[in-house]
Amino acid sequence: MLVSMACVTTEGHVDVHGPCWPVLQTRAVLTSWSVLLLKALLKSVVHAAARGNVMAMVCSCRRPCGCLWSMLSPEAKWKSMIHVAAACKGEGSSFFCSGTDGCRPIAENKRCIMSLLRPLLLDVVPTIQQTAALALGRLANYNDDLAEAVVKGDILPQLVYSLAEQNCVYKKAAAFVLRAVGKHSPQLAQATVDCGALDSLVMCLEDFDPGVKEAAAWALAYIARHNAELSQAVVDAGAVPLLVFCIQEPEIALKRIAASALSDISKHSPELAQTVVDAGAIAHLAQMILNPDEKLKHQVLSALSHIAKHSVDLAEMVVEAEIFPVVLTCLKDKDEYVKKNACTLIREIAKHTPELSQLIVNAGGVAAVIDCLESCRGNIRLPGIMMLGYVAAHSENLAMAVIISKGVPQLSACLSEEPEDHIKAAAAWALGQVGRHTPEHARAVAITNVLPVLLALYMSSESSEDLQVKSKRAIKNIIQKCTYLPALEPFLYDAPPNILKYVAGQFSKVLPHDSKARRLFVTSGGLKKIQEIKAEPGSLLQEYINNINNCYPEEIVRYYSPGYSDTLLQRVDSYQPLTN
Repeated sequence: MLVSMACVTTEGHVDVHGPCWPVLQTRAVLTSWSVLLLKALLKSVVHAAARGNVMAMVCSCRRPCGCLWSMLSPEAKWKSMIHVAAACKGEGSSFFCSGTDGCRPIAENKRCIMSLLRPLLLDVVPTIQQTAALALGRLANYNDDLAEAVVKGDILPQLVYSLAEQNCVYKKAAAFVLRAVGKHSPQLAQATVDCGALDSLVMCLEDFDPGVKEAAAWALAYIARHNAELSQAVVDAGAVPLLVFCIQEPEIALKRIAASALSDISKHSPELAQTVVDAGAIAHLAQMILNPDEKLKHQVLSALSHIAKHSVDLAEMVVEAEIFPVVLTCLKDKDEYVKKNACTLIREIAKHTPELSQLIVNAGGVAAVIDCLESCRGNIRLPGIMMLGYVAAHSENLAMAVIISKGVPQLSACLSEEPEDHIKAAAAWALGQVGRHTPEHARAVAITNVLPVLLALYMSSESSEDLQVKSKRAIKNIIQKCTYLPALEPFLYDAPPNILKYVAGQFSKVLPHDSKARRLFVTSGGLKKIQEIKAEPGSLLQEYINNINNCYPEEIVRYYSPGYSDTLLQRVDSYQPLTN
């Protein structure tokens, strides 16, 4: 005993070069201490990797580790593997990198570790096989480098082959490995497909154990989420009908994962979404909108959104499942991601046609979304902002519905309050869609004092290019319809020439027909500012200025022109008074 423990250092590592090592190769001392020694040996690989001495440690311990393993009893192997799995979970970041020197992937060390774990998948003891698979899954789950090492170690075919023959515990562990590998990138997901994993995972969806179904559905979802080609491979394997059956199972966890998988499949193309619809998924998903489980509602709303976004026909199928007004209750949910996904679903339906938007308005959807915007912040607001923009863009009547529901002040608040440029850009776009229809619409936007905010965002060097573009378009859309001149006058002083021409154009349209506005324009200093603008001869801006000047007597225009006071003084100097 003392001899065997002498090989273990005070830090729990193994001295494989010590004089005691040959003694340990005899069966006489392979008692319970052997389990401790093997644990310490495996742990020493972890810590050696952290110190960068991987090659020396792995090469030194490969032979003794193999000797010890071959002589351990099944119970001892199982105890050791439990330790390995825990080490993979708890010290994953230390397995192949140092916390002080920065991460350094070491390909040879990965191969050695995989070569140590791979034979354990074929061990005669089932619990050892299961724990080895769990350890591999936790390694692959940590990052894409380790997942790639699992692929290069030819471990996946072995797992796939065993899926059809092993018990439920092993199936769950094997599906976990496939999920952990496939989640990182399309290339690694394709590697799981190439090894024949899809057929085995689909078979697991028919298993009696709900945990096996859940693990298989999860792996399929991670494969399908990357791109349309991988999703099509999942569909071709026959997964969709079985996933629809899974969302009808009583287990909440299984419902969540199955709904997530259907969402990941349907998001890529109309054809894939139609496949999900043809399997009868919409009716079952719609029934779960009011399920009390927040995470399930999150996935259900996401799946319906991804189906509805592709075409008018698919959106109408979702609406025909009678999701309104039921889905509006989700806008008041305590979970913010449920709110966000509910707004996303309504947005994806509203964007297609005026008829669908009108249906949402009639159901009270616009007012509900506006209330939701007031109660949340950040990215949760984004789909609601865009939904209001889509509704308003379809027609002046729908835009007026947004105005009547007090959507403009809320959009203005989003524009002013949110720090992120992409949310500001969405709010600017939505305001432009509301104000672009008629003078009445433009006035409703202008009186909220949002135009100076849009101008400041457009002119700010700190604004993103997208925010600047959308702010400019919104200003243009609103100004070209706005006849409320007090809202336009500040632009005469601050706007650049490319915006100023639209402002001058509106004054040139309104002033000839409104005597009160002409007088107010003079007393407010607007006419004087117009005379100070230096426009290029023959330009559109100069044409608008001439039209404005034509609304006033020539002497009034001269009076407010720059330098006119100097001209008057010169006339005073040259004036000869009459003498008696």
